[in-house]
Amino acid sequence: MSETEKTVEAEENPHAKVVLQAANAMMKASLKLVPPAVLICIVVFTILKGQPGLLGSAIGGVLALVSAVATLGLMRFSAGMDPMFVMVIALGGYVLKLILLFAALSVLRGVDSIHPMALGVTMIVAILVAAAVEFAAFRKTKIPTIIPASH
Repeated sequence: MSETEKTVEAEENPHAKVVLQAANAMMKASLKLVPPAVLICIVVFTILKGQPGLLGSAIGGVLALVSAVATLGLMRFSAGMDPMFVMVIALGGYVLKLILLFAALSVLRGVDSIHPMALGVTMIVAILVAAAVEFAAFRKTKIPTIIPASH
């Protein structure tokens, strides 16, 4: 769906407008703070563990960043849908991300050139920073709690 179609849909559907507004604010905030947090982890683990720390931390950061952006992408995708379907998509997306992250970590488990602690800690840091930043952006966004029906 193009940006123009999303704008038209948002004008017709007040729920979509609110969700898109929140998703935009959360995306901007995430992209400002998560990459620097990942970069700090990469530097720290490179200093502490050398190349395995660099690789582990870089892979963990990429996995966590993709996961965070996927969540916001799902918000944008489901913005115009019935709120019940939005919840179904959110929960389904969460389960799918968990399965994919588990599969990726299982594949990477035996790789000696990747430091597992660097990978895990970087993922945890990136996911927690993303969650905190998204929460703060959501709180700052002016979102009405009740959307009156238009006649």
